[in-house]
Amino acid sequence: MSQADYLPILIQICLAAGVAITVIGASHLIGQRAAKNAIKDSAYECGVKGDGNVHTRFSVKFYVTAMLFILFDIEVVFLIPWAFIYRDFLANHIAILGPIMFFIGVLVLGLFYEVKKGALDWEK
Repeated sequence: MSQADYLPILIQICLAAGVAITVIGASHLIGQRAAKNAIKDSAYECGVKGDGNVHTRFSVKFYVTAMLFILFDIEVVFLIPWAFIYRDFLANHIAILGPIMFFIGVLVLGLFYEVKKGALDWEK
């Protein structure tokens, strides 16, 4: 590969670094400073002063559900490339349905296990 082939990568790296520096610089210049009073640091809720504790605790169930969502969401993302190349595999007589059905089966078993354990039950 010649050096000209790497030019788009160099441009993308420079643009990413430029955007990052611009955002950090703008945040530093026009961002919120340390307040001398509590009102400036408080959460803004439609112009009404907030009541209660600003830093409320979340239940562990919230985090478990969020992690399970992310886990299954990421695993489903692995199905997208398969969907795009399925026709190419069929044209080349490559068996791909078996491995992908095994993958989906493991996902379904994992989901049934989580439901059985009550990980998605908010009332528990």
